[in-house]
Formats: sequence, structure tokens, C-alpha cells
Amino acid sequence: QVQLVESGGGLVQAGGSLRLSCAASGFNIRNQIVAWFRQSPGKGREFVASISIGNGNEYADSVKGRFTISDDTFKNTVYLQMSSLEPEDTAVYFCTHRRPGEGWASWGRGTQVTVSA
Repeated sequence: QVQLVESGGGLVQAGGSLRLSCAASGFNIRNQIVAWFRQSPGKGREFVASISIGNGNEYADSVKGRFTISDDTFKNTVYLQMSSLEPEDTAVYFCTHRRPGEGWASWGRGTQVTVSA
């Protein structure tokens, strides 16, 4: 059974940092694209970053230079290191996965990130 569990969210002041974790089970992250999305109140879910062996790392323009996505294939876990956080980064952060050429499959329940001014 595929499962994604996000953790690491919290309350941080602007300019601070957080590291989110996405622990995956039921599939091997080596074989798929794993991504972070976020959703803030009143807005749709937006792409943040993705990682895959075949496609490398991709980032939304709004987080380039501030966020870094990485993985630990032994732990089957993907991380999102977030630095220089801004109030606009406040959102629920979700991780998801897909095989190349397919749509996003399972989603985690998300972890709340709140950045205070």
C-alpha cells in the first residue's frame, strides 16, 4: 500500500528555515518523480519542487535559490529544505509522486508551514 507521510512543518519567523520530510512507503522513490506542492487558503495547489533520478531537480520560480529538494534513497524519504522563508510561503505542504509520463498518484495529508512577519 502506497503511503506518503509529511512532517517538519511549524511556525517560523520571516527569514527563518525549516526542513520538511516526506517518508514514502509502498514504492521506491528511485523509480519515480517525487514532488512537493503547497496550498494556502483561497488558492489552488501549486507546484514547489520535484526530484527524480532521470529528470533531476526542478523548482518553482518563487522558491528558486531559497528551497532545496533532496532525497535519502536508503530511507526512501524526500526532503525540502526551506530557507529565507517569507510570509507568502505560508501554506500546507504536500508531497506526491508519479511515474514518468503519468499523472500525480498518491498524496500525503500535508504539513502546515506558517511564516510570521
